[in-house]
Amino acid sequence: MPRNRRVDAQPVYILHTRPYRETSLLLEAFSRDYGRLALMARGARRPHSTLHGLLMAFQPLEVAWSGKGEILTLMRAEWQGGQPLLSGLPLFCGYYLNELLLRLLPREDAHPRLFMQYAKILLSLGHSPHDKVSEADLRSFERALLSELGYGLTLMSDVEGRSVQATARYRYEIERGSILLHTDEPEEGSFQGQTLLDMSRDDYSHPPTRLEAKQLMRRLLAYYLDGRELETRKWVKELQEAC
Repeated sequence: MPRNRRVDAQPVYILHTRPYRETSLLLEAFSRDYGRLALMARGARRPHSTLHGLLMAFQPLEVAWSGKGEILTLMRAEWQGGQPLLSGLPLFCGYYLNELLLRLLPREDAHPRLFMQYAKILLSLGHSPHDKVSEADLRSFERALLSELGYGLTLMSDVEGRSVQATARYRYEIERGSILLHTDEPEEGSFQGQTLLDMSRDDYSHPPTRLEAKQLMRRLLAYYLDGRELETRKWVKELQEAC
């Protein structure tokens, strides 16, 4: 049987909450040193609880927990401040990032570099206009997430080990890499070599790169999500249809 443990002063972000019994909450949290965790916040829904209104998504917290099972008990939480509230398009993007982490990150698998990148992009989203976000931030995070999970993209060389040429076109085969196309006619789903090189540098300043990078990352994520559509994408589609 696992030994009871207590962890103090751990930076976390709340990814998802749901009610538990009459007064408590079940939390999915992303911690710096312990990865994704399930936490129970006892009595957090009581109006006079010290946790009431504190366990919000996208806000930096420092917490303590204890326990030995799959669901650990939250003992303490303190807001660390400095993160503006998200609204509009940045809020939708924040939920998108959280859903990616919930769907793809295994429990209790530490990813401190990804945690720091997540914190950085949340700060960028917090300072973004209501109707605009940085696509560079989103693509960089998606690529970092896949890399942390062992699904890193090979972008600077093709499957034959040759350097990617900016003016050539390539087909990207998942879990293999880029394959040079020997034709002047663009193949559906192919990518300009410049896009792959720009992505390797996290440079999304060129509009064609932004478009093709989004297409490539969507295909890769769909593959690793086993074809399951993200709820956040459904929300965006429904909003677009309603307007």
